[in-house]
Amino acid sequence: MLSFTPLQSMPKPPAPTSRWSHLTHPHPTNRRHFHISSPTQLNHNNRLLSITAIDAAQPFDYEALVSNQYAQSNRLKIAIVGFGNFGQFLAKAFIRQGHIVFAHSRADYSHIANSLGVSFFQDPHDLCEQHPDVIVLCTSIISTEPVLRSLPIQRLKRNTLFVDVLSVKEFPKNIFLHVLPTHFDILCTHPMFGPESGKDSWKDLAFVFDKVRIGEGESRKSRVDRFLDIFEKEGCRMVPMTCAEHDRYAAGSQFITHTMGRLLEKLDLETTPINTKGYETLLNLVENTASDSFDLYYGLFMYNKNAMEQLERLDLAFEALKKELFGHLHEVLRRQLFGNVEEAGQRRVLAKLPKNGYALPAPSSDTVKSQNN
Repeated sequence: MLSFTPLQSMPKPPAPTSRWSHLTHPHPTNRRHFHISSPTQLNHNNRLLSITAIDAAQPFDYEALVSNQYAQSNRLKIAIVGFGNFGQFLAKAFIRQGHIVFAHSRADYSHIANSLGVSFFQDPHDLCEQHPDVIVLCTSIISTEPVLRSLPIQRLKRNTLFVDVLSVKEFPKNIFLHVLPTHFDILCTHPMFGPESGKDSWKDLAFVFDKVRIGEGESRKSRVDRFLDIFEKEGCRMVPMTCAEHDRYAAGSQFITHTMGRLLEKLDLETTPINTKGYETLLNLVENTASDSFDLYYGLFMYNKNAMEQLERLDLAFEALKKELFGHLHEVLRRQLFGNVEEAGQRRVLAKLPKNGYALPAPSSDTVKSQNN
């Protein structure tokens, strides 16, 4: 702001001594001095103003310029293909960290995109002509290949980075390697959270990634690091892991979780006045898994070769549990019928199933063993 400080009044100047003096002193009376934050003297409303200080922002701010240049150098142009719930969920974080975000989807999400500060393109050609640094595929698992093949990749920069965020990893990795020319970079990732589990914070939530194919050159390596840095800044627990390892672990965790949630959903569980914490956990599991589309669950089964083994293990485990229950009941009934005539002290208990990756036993009565009481 400008600060004005009145000075003492100056004496009235002498009368003009020449016929030209009235041009330089048109109003010789009622003139006062003020201090003003300007480098020149001004005459405003017949008051002489002079400068003493500058409090306004300078036209050249070196610190701000350097800060802006640094922000620009780390800013990515990210295109999201598939702007559904998960694509919008990621876009908010990208925008929050100052990146430029484009979006494309079969459905018209232009209104939502505008509200988020995202540029929406209905035509994939228009999207690719923006020359994004990164293309993130946020499609369903079963539509990944047709969507990837529909993109006019010839309009992209030759070293564009392609990223997927699918719940399976070997499948998109193989599709990327088969469809994309070798001059494109490939990064396979899986945020182990979604719009519900990550709505409040991403802190300590796992983010799995595999640098499948990254070209030579510091700029391309730096681009991958800047993209991963988005999730690290949000507090994610960064987990480098091969696609094969991810699918093996995910089949025994994510697929089983979704299977149990959908199985319990078939039972139509209801809350009761005497819910235990364990039962509340089951209700929450049903809610979390049922909110995802069946296409996601089907994709977890269809495109993860480890999923079938988990279903077989689940069947065997359920059968083993039933045999153990019925076997124990059978012994109780025999004792009631025959007393202690038969030798007691041993109870038939079914063996546990082998761990993931080991051969499954054939379901037969030979899988039982004896255990002392």
